[in-house]
Amino acid sequence: MKIKALLFYLFLLFLSVNAGYAKDKLTLTVDAGNYDREDCVVFADVSALGVGASSVELFELVGKKKLSVECQLDADGMLYWVLKGKTASGASRTYVAKRTKARDAKSAVMQTVDNGKALVLKKGASGVLAYNYATVYPPEGVDPSYQRSGFIHPAYSPKGNVLTTIQPKDHYHHYGIWNPWTRVAYDGQVYDLWNLRDKQGTVRARTIQTTYSGEVFAGFAANLDHYIFTPGAEKVIMNEIWDVKTWNVSKGLLWDFESTLNPATELPVLIKAYRYAGFGWRATEEWTKENCEMFTSEGKTRQQIDGTNARWIYVTGQCGNDRSGFLLLGHPANYSAPEPLRIWDEKANGGRGDAFVNFAPTKNVDWNLIPGNTYKLRYRVLTYDGEMTSDQAETQWNAFAFPPEVTVK
Repeated sequence: MKIKALLFYLFLLFLSVNAGYAKDKLTLTVDAGNYDREDCVVFADVSALGVGASSVELFELVGKKKLSVECQLDADGMLYWVLKGKTASGASRTYVAKRTKARDAKSAVMQTVDNGKALVLKKGASGVLAYNYATVYPPEGVDPSYQRSGFIHPAYSPKGNVLTTIQPKDHYHHYGIWNPWTRVAYDGQVYDLWNLRDKQGTVRARTIQTTYSGEVFAGFAANLDHYIFTPGAEKVIMNEIWDVKTWNVSKGLLWDFESTLNPATELPVLIKAYRYAGFGWRATEEWTKENCEMFTSEGKTRQQIDGTNARWIYVTGQCGNDRSGFLLLGHPANYSAPEPLRIWDEKANGGRGDAFVNFAPTKNVDWNLIPGNTYKLRYRVLTYDGEMTSDQAETQWNAFAFPPEVTVK
């Protein structure tokens, strides 16, 4: 009996210790650091609130006031919110995070909606982008090898202007925003997974891992496979995960794209240097040399950009009676960062000057992918209406590359 009583006492002690381990609230201090901030996405690990904290309330302390702040918790205990308004460099802001009951994500502002062919990311009633996981076939009479799945189209501006196109007659293999590689060496052979008409390979969507909806972000994680075509057979040589999130910011439509690559077999994959490959964006066919401008972080304009390296590039063009644009940011941890750019200048497409932009990390160097390892590329996109300035683009890049630090107590 004494042994049973002792075991029971130890059991109660174990429960009490673990119950006391999870905190009821945490203080979060956000330091702007060396950069001015405006509507900046921030995040902090709040797992100390306990595994039972399926949702969190967040309040900002402003003088004697405690202001409620929209926040969103992910499955790993990371809390996200937007540092709203302007925060000067060197300044700090204080928040309190508390455990609360889970909220119904069905009524959230940021939504991911599955329409049976694509995942549509929305902010309120407005579309942000669509990830097409179903196969899209080329027009009748066009070589069926141009079929493709696993791409983003349409991507919208805040006013709803479509900033992407797919299957243009001049390049049927262009699919909005997509991420294939052009020279892939595997087992002694080289394959082209970009130019579909060569029938050497392709990329296909496989499964959806998860989707997110909430007050701060919506998005998804999806699996894709990179195929090579050998005589009489197809083979998957690389697996890829896309993690895409769109954020509830007040200006523009902001979203992140993360690609994680790893070899699918016991053999390495060598992505060979070539002038274009990787994250590509074919813009709306409304944009030509007559109404479209480009500018990079290095001060280059359209006729100067191709082959140069940049941290960011923006493209602004006419959409009906409006002007809209697309800011593309590359992360400093990316391979070959700041990455080389492949763009079409004003002479492209027989002088039409359509807009095509590609961050090409393997433009000048090979990239060797070893089995058992993973390789990431991260980009951020801001679509907008009106014009962009280099100062605005730089503020966005600083927020992406060097987000504010958050101290948790």
